[in-house]
Amino acid sequence: MVRGLGELESAIMDWMWARRRPATVRDVLEDLRQERAIAYTTVMTVMDNLYKKDLLKRRPVGRAYIYEPVASKEAYTADLMRHALAGGGNQAATLVHFLERLSPEEAAALEAALQVFPSRGGRA
Repeated sequence: MVRGLGELESAIMDWMWARRRPATVRDVLEDLRQERAIAYTTVMTVMDNLYKKDLLKRRPVGRAYIYEPVASKEAYTADLMRHALAGGGNQAATLVHFLERLSPEEAAALEAALQVFPSRGGRA
């Protein structure tokens, strides 16, 4: 099951996705402290929770862990969208409502994505 993120989880994941390389709790903490007062143990607990939610992977380095995202932000967002679609009841109606609300920029992005996505089932 894909769940949305809390405020601190989101801040940490956005930082990890933007960094694009493994990081320790201390790395994340130092950056977050530029914007807020936060304890090392708080960041460590949240990153452990993100690991348990399968959003971060980790490996031991000395007495600490080094973390990195399991998937890209785009892949995570796609999973959220699929989960929302699956929970919407009538998927066709849900998609119609979604399409009706697209901005011109979002519609253009959808059209571009459909051009590069291979057709399924042999249909052209």
